Amino acid sequence: MPRADFYLIAKERFREEPLRLVCELVRKAFEADLWTLVLARDEEQAEAIDGLLWDMGDDAYIPHQMAGDEEDDLSPVLIATPDMDVPLRAVVVNLRDAVVPAGFDRVLEVVPDDEAARGPLRERWKQYKARGLDVAKHDM
Repeated sequence: MPRADFYLIAKERFREEPLRLVCELVRKAFEADLWTLVLARDEEQAEAIDGLLWDMGDDAYIPHQMAGDEEDDLSPVLIATPDMDVPLRAVVVNLRDAVVPAGFDRVLEVVPDDEAARGPLRERWKQYKARGLDVAKHDM
């Protein structure tokens, strides 16, 4: 059964740089051999994630690329901007405003430490639940 996991930013290092949490989630998925799609909000955010994934430490190499290359299906981690129509993967990290349509095993939603941003995410929680997904919350 598909799952939706909501990661609430709590730790100081993630509050200061929320995209670091995204990269940590991507790293964990990669280490579990799960092919991952990151749905970035816009080009700027996609490029920021791309840069951070290159900067995960000397012992961490996460093969990734921006969507749009004819070799998209060769990279374990794909970062897509809204203008790219790419197939879903087993794990989807959703940084956009809408719920992800069916076609994944697990969707990861990152919840900022900002009450105004949490309202729409509560709505997404309800939508995933209504679709029959297992839904869980994790404090990070």
